[in-house]
Amino acid sequence: MVDFGAQYAQLIARRVREAKVYSEVVPHTATVAEIAERKPRAVVLSGGPSSVYAEGAPSLDPALFDLGVPVFGICYGFQAMADALGGTVTHTGTREYGRTDLRVEGGLLHEGLPRTQPVWMSHGDAVTAAPEGFEVTATSEGAPVAAFENRARRLAGVQYHPEVLHSPHGQQVLSRFLHEIAGIPSEWTAANIADGLIEQVREQVGDGKAICGLSGGVDSAVAAALVQRAIGDRLTCVFVDHGLMREGERAQVEQDFVAATGAALVTVDAADTFLSALAGVSDPETKRKIIGREFIRSFEGAVTDVLGARAAHGETVDFLVQGTLYPDVVESGGGTGTANIKSHHNVGGLPEDLQFTLVEPLRLLFKDEVRAVGRELGLPEEIVGRQPFPGPGLGIRIIGEVTRERLNILRQADSIAREELTAAGLDGQIWQCPVVLLADVRSVGVQGDGRTYGHPVVLRPVSSEDAMTADWTRLPYETLERISTRITNEVPDVNRVVLDVTSKPPGTIEWE
Repeated sequence: MVDFGAQYAQLIARRVREAKVYSEVVPHTATVAEIAERKPRAVVLSGGPSSVYAEGAPSLDPALFDLGVPVFGICYGFQAMADALGGTVTHTGTREYGRTDLRVEGGLLHEGLPRTQPVWMSHGDAVTAAPEGFEVTATSEGAPVAAFENRARRLAGVQYHPEVLHSPHGQQVLSRFLHEIAGIPSEWTAANIADGLIEQVREQVGDGKAICGLSGGVDSAVAAALVQRAIGDRLTCVFVDHGLMREGERAQVEQDFVAATGAALVTVDAADTFLSALAGVSDPETKRKIIGREFIRSFEGAVTDVLGARAAHGETVDFLVQGTLYPDVVESGGGTGTANIKSHHNVGGLPEDLQFTLVEPLRLLFKDEVRAVGRELGLPEEIVGRQPFPGPGLGIRIIGEVTRERLNILRQADSIAREELTAAGLDGQIWQCPVVLLADVRSVGVQGDGRTYGHPVVLRPVSSEDAMTADWTRLPYETLERISTRITNEVPDVNRVVLDVTSKPPGTIEWE
C-alpha cells in the first residue's frame, strides 16, 4: 500500500489483512523500481491531504501502470491514478466531507450492493472525467466520477474511503478488488502466519542461541512461543523485574507463561538499577530511552546465567527476541516520512552498541493478529487475552520523576481499578485502561474534616482494534464511582480521580 499521507493509512493495511491478504505500507517516495522489487500481487494507493495539481503534491509515476500489477486507488490515490492515466481532476468548488450518498451505476466491485448507499467522503477536488478505457461505476453529488474500473487492465478506484466503518459496504468492495480483480487468494490466516514466522526464525537463528525478554505482556509471550517452536531449548526467556511492574505481575509471568510453554526462564532482579538510572528524570522520551538501555544491559548480564559454565568455553548468545509490533515501529518513526510520536523502548530506545542481533518475528503484525497467532500456538487465554501493558511499565504512567513511593501509590490505584473493572465484567469491552499518576501535580481536597494536598489519578479506559486509533470507553457511572471511592479511601496521598475522554488521535493511549 502506497501511503500519500493518509489519516487512515494503517487502517487500509489492516482492512487488506482482514480480507486474508498480507499487506505492507510503503511511502509515496518509493520508486516504481523499488515497488517492483517487492513483487507485489497488487498495489493500493491511499488517500492524502493534498490536491493533485498543487505545487509539491505527492506525485504518482505513470510507470507504475506498466508493471501489469492490479492497482486500486482510494481518495487522493484515486485522483492521482485518474490524473496519471489521462483523466481529469478538477477543483469543482463542491466539497464532500463525512457521510455521503453514493449512486452505483454498475461495475464488478459494487455488483449486488444497494444502488444508493452511504459512504465516507473527504475531498475538495473531484474526478470529472475518467481515463480512456475506464467505466464510471458510481457517482455522488460532489463527484461526477466517484468510482471507476478497467477490468481488462485490472485497475479500479473509488473516491470514498472503503476502509472506515462509516462506509458499510467498503470492506466488501476492497475484498472484491483483492480477490476478484487482483486474483489474490485468502491465505493470510493465523495458521499460515505462524508457520511462516517459525520458518523465518529458524532461518535467521540457524544453530545459534537466543534469549527473549519477557515483559509479562501478550507480545513478548507470543514472540517467545514462536521462537521456542522454531529453535526449542536453544531459547531461554529472561524476565527483567525492573520494579516498574503492576501488582502481582512477576508471579503471573513466572507461573502462567512457564506453565503454558515449558520454556526455561531466568528472572533478573534489577529494580535498584532501573530506579537509580531514572532518578531525577521527568522527560518521557528520556525515560523511555533509559528503560530501553537498561533492559538491554540486563539481558547482556543475563547471558552468564543462561550459559553457566559453558561461557568459559567461549559459547555465546547472539540473538535477542523482542515482541516488537507494527504500531511500535510506526510510532517510533520507522519508515520514510513517518513522524516519531514516541520512542518505544524496544525500538527507539535501544543502545547503539547493542551486543545482540534482534529477532522480531511480530514486527509486521498488528495486535489482533498477534493474539490470533498466540491462540494458534496453543497459548492460554489468560496470556493472549490480556490487556496490553507497555514494556516500560509504570515508569511512563507517572508524570514526573519515578520513585519507589510514587510507584507504590500508582500500583495500589492501578490494582483497584483493575479489580473493579473485572468485577463489573468490563474486561472484554476495554482494550486497556492505563491508570496515570500526576505526580508533579497536587490539588486541594478535604478528607476527615481536614485539608489535603494530594495527587490526582487519571483513568484512561480505551477501546481499540490495534492501538493505531482508539476511542475512550464509556464506562458505567456506578463502576467509575466505585473506583474513585476506593482509590481516594485506600490509596495514601491521592485525593482526586479524573477520567480521560480523549480519542486517539489526537491523544495517544499512554500519557507518555
